[in-house]
Amino acid sequence: MRSWTDLGSLLAFRAAGLRGRARRVVPGALALLACLTVAAAVVPAHLPEQSLGRADARAALPSLLLSLLVVAVLSAAASGGGRELLPHEQGVAFPVGATTDHLGALLLAPLNIAWLLQAWAALAATSYVAGPGGHLLAAVAVPTAWLLAATACAQAVGWAVEWVRRGPRGVLAVRLAGLLAAAGAVALLVTGTLADVLRAAPTEAVARAADAGAHGRWGPWALTTATLLALAVAAVAVGARLAGRVARRPAREELRAETAVRPARPDPASDLLALLRTDRAGIWRSVPMRRGAFVLAVLPGLVALGGSFGWDSLGVLPALVASGGALLFGVNAWCLDGRGALWRESLPVSPALTFVSRAVVLGEVLLGSSVLTLVLASLRAGVPTASQAVAVLCAMVVVVVQVVATALTWSVRHPSAVHLRSARATPAPPLVMVGYSARLAVATTFTGLTFDLAGGLSWVWPLLLAAPYLLWSGLKLRRTARAWAAPVTRARVVVTVAS
Repeated sequence: MRSWTDLGSLLAFRAAGLRGRARRVVPGALALLACLTVAAAVVPAHLPEQSLGRADARAALPSLLLSLLVVAVLSAAASGGGRELLPHEQGVAFPVGATTDHLGALLLAPLNIAWLLQAWAALAATSYVAGPGGHLLAAVAVPTAWLLAATACAQAVGWAVEWVRRGPRGVLAVRLAGLLAAAGAVALLVTGTLADVLRAAPTEAVARAADAGAHGRWGPWALTTATLLALAVAAVAVGARLAGRVARRPAREELRAETAVRPARPDPASDLLALLRTDRAGIWRSVPMRRGAFVLAVLPGLVALGGSFGWDSLGVLPALVASGGALLFGVNAWCLDGRGALWRESLPVSPALTFVSRAVVLGEVLLGSSVLTLVLASLRAGVPTASQAVAVLCAMVVVVVQVVATALTWSVRHPSAVHLRSARATPAPPLVMVGYSARLAVATTFTGLTFDLAGGLSWVWPLLLAAPYLLWSGLKLRRTARAWAAPVTRARVVVTVAS
């Protein structure tokens, strides 16, 4: 009970830290998310049957429910046990128990655009299948209970993975387990046995219970709903115990990265090369950066590899990877320096070089992840036509430049004081991250689809289409670079990220 009280105190502490415009935006954003959730659960039931029939939506419902569990597990495992409601550095002055930390991570789990989209899709599909004449409230109660149980179980799995990772040879064990899981998923997709696995998954029973609730069969509905709620409560309790076990083990990867001895290298030939070397080291020596970039690069590629995507639809993949990669650090790029930003500002280096270095390194990360994704996806895509190859390459370059320009603009306009030492940290507050991810995903997906359509025309059209995109992004970068060069703007950013 004390942990729930502490959680309320932490929420009040975070709310008291809101200043200016954020005091109005945060309540409005939370209300908007709630309204969208209610709309997803109610509106589809009153729609007439579309080309995608209710039977088709019913057949897809178990897969939607299972995909939400997979997304939640990957998010919790990759972030080392879920997101932090209170950063570790602030918790030193205000000690937070492991159970409170666990409850805070559970509370922040839905503030993830992937989780939200999956949840809205599951609620909308259930509502659409139930139709206007059924017991709609009873039908959507079942996937809602599944959302609670899946999120709580995923959080417990995330703590278990982090406990293993912090143990003896834990990093190697987790990496091997991840490779085996990825290989198993690809094998299921390639051999065509995924449908059989989905039919045997427990989500099929959840979908049947939703059907039972929609048609007034209260016995199966009540049993499944009560089981899911009991599972959620049990998973919360197990996760709290695991969180306490994790807190007693040192973060081996982070400590190894910070205490490693590295030999000195020759002096760089120019100031720009010195800045590039520093920025690259700050990213690739960071555990959350390496872990996140690998997951973002490999996971979409494996899905495309198993799904046998054609070249006419590969332009969307760089868009998804680039928008996700920017969320690792790009939307608040200067926070990588932390307190070191004060030292870097004292160096006799042009501010323009500092901006160029950060833009180049961010572009390298996004481009490298996109290339790896496309290489994996192209293994079963066949031989592309000249127009398709040019369209995919143009889409990759355009979305990378587009995301770099947008992310650096946000970094200069809205910096946040975040220390990315912990794998559980995010470069901006959770609710802000939801907005960033939604805006990036919409913009880049539209761009990728545009180039996919252009791939069906002559190879000249993707090149002509890329020109205005690159010109606009270049102008945005130039405008942001000018803002960064202003001493007042630069001082505001540096003081914020170093605080």
